Amino acid sequence: MNTTLFAAAPAEESLNPLIPHTAEIIIGLVVFAILFFAIKKFVVPNFEKAYADRAAAIEGGMEEASKAQAEAEALKEQYAAQLADSRHEAARIREEAKEQGAQIVVELRAQAQAEAERITSTAHVQIEAERTQAFQQLKGEVGSVATQLAGRIVGESLEDQALQRRTVERFIAELEESAN
Repeated sequence: MNTTLFAAAPAEESLNPLIPHTAEIIIGLVVFAILFFAIKKFVVPNFEKAYADRAAAIEGGMEEASKAQAEAEALKEQYAAQLADSRHEAARIREEAKEQGAQIVVELRAQAQAEAERITSTAHVQIEAERTQAFQQLKGEVGSVATQLAGRIVGESLEDQALQRRTVERFIAELEESAN
């Protein structure tokens, strides 16, 4: 038994271990072809589909980003225009308020002037009335004092009202003539 085993050993040694058997090469090529066909049929289309989907998503994302950027720019310009309009409107409102304020000041000054003139004229009328009243009162007092003095000087009583009034009027008329 040992002889057959040992006899086969030198025959196997004559085979080169680096060169595979022809059957292994054929089986390897068939398996490689089947594997290549399966990969080409099932795996590569899925990779290509995933690649195409990814490329489409990226391109779509880029298009959406450019659209969003364009919309953002449009909104920014619209906002800037609205802001400028708002500033112009605010300036116009301020100017109107200033004009209205100036007009109110003018109206209030006119009202105050009219009120001052009314108060002044009322005061003049009241002063004139008080002066007239004081003059009448003074005239009566001066008349009675003058009558008493004249009665003492003349030595007789001037009780007669008509006589007393004429004497007082004559005395006041003389005073007015001497004042003028």
